[in-house]
Amino acid sequence: MNKMTVKDLKDLKGKRVLVRCDFNVPMKDGAITDENRIIGALPTIKYLMEHGAKTVLCSHMGKPHSIFSDEVKLNKKDKKKVDAGETTAEAIIEKAKKDEPKKLTLAPVAKRLNELLGGKVTFASDVVGADAQAKVAALKEGECVLLENLRFHWEEEKKDLEFCKKLASFCEIYVNDAFGTAHRSHASTAAIVEYGLVKTAVCGFLIEKELTVMADSLEHPTRPFVAILGGAKVADKLNVISNLLEKCDTLIIGGGMAYTFLKAQGGSVGTSLVDEEKLGYCKEMLEKAKSLGKELLLPVDTVVCKDFPDPIDAPVEIKTVVSKEIPADMMGLDIGEETRKLFADKIKTAKTVIWNGPMGVFENPTLAAGTIAVAQALADAKGATTIVGGGDSAAACTQLGFADKITHISTGGGASLELFEGKVLPGIACLNEK
Repeated sequence: MNKMTVKDLKDLKGKRVLVRCDFNVPMKDGAITDENRIIGALPTIKYLMEHGAKTVLCSHMGKPHSIFSDEVKLNKKDKKKVDAGETTAEAIIEKAKKDEPKKLTLAPVAKRLNELLGGKVTFASDVVGADAQAKVAALKEGECVLLENLRFHWEEEKKDLEFCKKLASFCEIYVNDAFGTAHRSHASTAAIVEYGLVKTAVCGFLIEKELTVMADSLEHPTRPFVAILGGAKVADKLNVISNLLEKCDTLIIGGGMAYTFLKAQGGSVGTSLVDEEKLGYCKEMLEKAKSLGKELLLPVDTVVCKDFPDPIDAPVEIKTVVSKEIPADMMGLDIGEETRKLFADKIKTAKTVIWNGPMGVFENPTLAAGTIAVAQALADAKGATTIVGGGDSAAACTQLGFADKITHISTGGGASLELFEGKVLPGIACLNEK
């Protein structure tokens, strides 16, 4: 890794440092239900505080509507309501203006940080307004202030220059420690550096670990190198599949995306999820694997149901069939027992393993066996570097109790996927090189 880190900064005493964190934590009734991202940010924050920096923390929370913009942006759920004539876009935005500042405020995060950091954290009720300016100006050495949710400003995602100038005015040094948003080119993740508003820009300990473990394992893996991809859609992982085929020795494909590959091979997949437009691409990837001498493993048996569970954890009746012989009225929702053994045996022979995407609908206990088997195989891969690339795979490992047996669980699903693609991430590209 050739990017500067906070440890490369020589004199932090009295310096104002803006840290982009990822405090997008799950909340229920105003309470934090999982504080892993907060705990993960502490090493960088503590380092800065201990070295006398005046630390300004910033983060987004959730996906608020653009409630302070003239632009009307609706999520998919709201669009359906508007299309069905149940409400109007204007009514949704008006409701958002009242509800979202309360639901998506970072105030509970500030409170928890203050408890964890000895009462040295204050909270600004805005991002670049009067309260933020006053609290940043009042900072003493070794203290922190957390700004309100960046995405309450449409200017954050639009990389608005004036907004960037206001953010940059809070600091002499910029630290990015939010790997989960490093693939986004937003004001706080990259633009304040790209615009030349902050000259000293480094990564925190979280991003340093992500780059050291994941990027180095991709570029210089100890072989055999096994990559596992799951999840729903082939379209989400087009470039990932192609890039990994060039790097790994074996590519395992499970989850919903496997059915498009199976159909491309001439199999019958019933009502399983299939991306018809990507059948040709799947044939190309099967040929690419063959021409490169790489092994591409697909499920040999599949757990099927009549219907997708609704709600997702509802009881379901299942049976197991040959993967290429799924009945016309049934859909594949998990890998079968033979496939679990096939995949696990291959994983256990590996020295480097990366995994992104569950093997089935793991949120349903009846359809979680495949995902559990893969997680267990990673945990049992003795002497191997095992990496889980964020998102649902990371959630599954944590929920199933395997997190402490995995070498590295990424904090960013989308960012880790783009790293697997071989892309340069804007939030990392902008940082100073050593």
